[in-house]
Amino acid sequence: MNNNADNNSALVTLAQQAVQPLGFEVLEVQQQKQGGEHIVLIRIDRLDEQPVTMDDLTKASRAADTLFDEADPIPGEYRLEFESPGSKRPLTRARHFERMLGLKARVKSATQTFTAPIKAVNGDDVTFTVGGEDITVKASEVQANLAEFPDRHR
Repeated sequence: MNNNADNNSALVTLAQQAVQPLGFEVLEVQQQKQGGEHIVLIRIDRLDEQPVTMDDLTKASRAADTLFDEADPIPGEYRLEFESPGSKRPLTRARHFERMLGLKARVKSATQTFTAPIKAVNGDDVTFTVGGEDITVKASEVQANLAEFPDRHR
């Protein structure tokens, strides 16, 4: 796996295999360097859409540790870290946008970048209100994160 994107895709797949049987989904995997240490950060959410607890993070971490040790996907030493989605929640599927209707999202596509409220979701199409106009994009074709934190869990 020479390509970093391919490597990250393999890490996402491996992490998903570890946590899905426990009722979680992988939202994002990031590789980071902190003080010379390689860190693989895995952001998860619960499939039942309840808040992610510390116990959930511990269970996911234990399951992933075993699978990652067996697969050895990264040369050298690294540390796995798990996080809940938090305030910068990645929005990767249409249902993620649907849960956050009315809230602002930061959206980046091949042709545009904007921050705007999520207006509607229809299949994979997500509509935002940008400068008084509606812009519709495919959830699967953009990178997006929540830009404002909801007042309650959604």
